[in-house]
Amino acid sequence: MSDPFAHQPFPRGALIGAAALIAASLLAVAAVRITGAGRTTVQTAPAAVERDLRFADRSDGGVDVLDAASGAAVARLAPGHDGFIRATLRSLVRERHQLGFDDAKPFRVAITVDGHLTLTDTATGRQIDLGAFGTTNTAAFARLLAPAR
Repeated sequence: MSDPFAHQPFPRGALIGAAALIAASLLAVAAVRITGAGRTTVQTAPAAVERDLRFADRSDGGVDVLDAASGAAVARLAPGHDGFIRATLRSLVRERHQLGFDDAKPFRVAITVDGHLTLTDTATGRQIDLGAFGTTNTAAFARLLAPAR
């Protein structure tokens, strides 16, 4: 069979238009990156209550939660429980290791003055608004702010 479009070249105007659209998009992105114009940032409220914590794995599969400043035990996460805390920390620790950070710096749990509960990795600066995961998951981290017994 013969090609019915063999003698019909692709429209030159369409090619030029597509190339111009791609070039304009790249220039717009470069302009925003360089100048910062049009970039949005979210300012977080200051912390009303915060606590730096360390997490230590136990031989039985549990996790000890320790106050980073005093070393006092804050909580013990039993094996097979507190899955949201474990999964959240696992992802943050994996990110730390991928970026070449060690486990020396603590994690910070804080309630901001506007009532948001956040978890911050003090090594990488990554902050998670825990309220986005629902009240049950937020409560799991909120209990870690209670004073040490």
